[in-house]
Amino acid sequence: MIYKPMSCAAIHDLSGVGKCSLTVALPVLSACGVETSAMPTAVLSTHTGGFSGFTYRDLTEDVLPIAEHWKSVGCRFSALYSGFLGSAEQTGAVAGIFRMFGGEDVLVFVDPVMGDGGKLYTTITPALAEGMKELCRGADVIAPNLTEAAFLLDAPYVDGPLERPAVEAMLRDLCALGPRWAVLTGVRVEGLLGAACYDSSTGAAHFWLKEEIPGSYHGTGDLFSSTLLGGLLNGMDLSEACRTAVDFTHKVIETTRERSADIRFGPKFEVHLPELARIMEDFRAGAV
Repeated sequence: MIYKPMSCAAIHDLSGVGKCSLTVALPVLSACGVETSAMPTAVLSTHTGGFSGFTYRDLTEDVLPIAEHWKSVGCRFSALYSGFLGSAEQTGAVAGIFRMFGGEDVLVFVDPVMGDGGKLYTTITPALAEGMKELCRGADVIAPNLTEAAFLLDAPYVDGPLERPAVEAMLRDLCALGPRWAVLTGVRVEGLLGAACYDSSTGAAHFWLKEEIPGSYHGTGDLFSSTLLGGLLNGMDLSEACRTAVDFTHKVIETTRERSADIRFGPKFEVHLPELARIMEDFRAGAV
């Protein structure tokens, strides 16, 4: 085994049922060899996609005290990873955590979870959306979908296939907000679906596309972002990490479609975690 010290603070909500957010980030990053600490922003009985009557406990008041305690006991992280946030106040708290634990050797990854299909989620207020934009300005890498990218850029949402130059222009505009790397998910190009990434330091854009699988699969955005981050922490360049995340997410969606009696309960990624661990181990071995 090739051991590489890697650690991450994952700042997401926790849904007890319906795999997403922390219940995806923790096992996926662990399979990638990343020691992951969980910072729950809220606790829900289930996720909100397709379930009704769920319980919701907001933890905004606890986020900074948790971070301050971590700091007091000497916690340090290779990456800071934020996802869905429940309030505008939480964006300010997360910005404080980035300042508290950030540094030149710390990768700040923001998945600006705000909406899909051209619409913001009902919990996303204008103040929260503006706060998320500010978090993206201070990030090293961001990974919005097309809806989130449109809101970040104050641009119209385009529903339908895109041309490569239009995607590349959007990625450049996202990096102009501040991050070094931008990854755009849910990209439909040339009859295929996947992700595109852009490195502002080199000006290089890459597309990783697969055959589209019909349906909408809750939690796969978290699956993609967590795999992408795991690849980056293992030393993959942005393009290789993006390709790995697209391939892994596509494989999990295939299994979920074939094996799940009710896709509301989340992606069936567990059986594929040993393969993901081998991919990361093989990469570490090749990098030595």
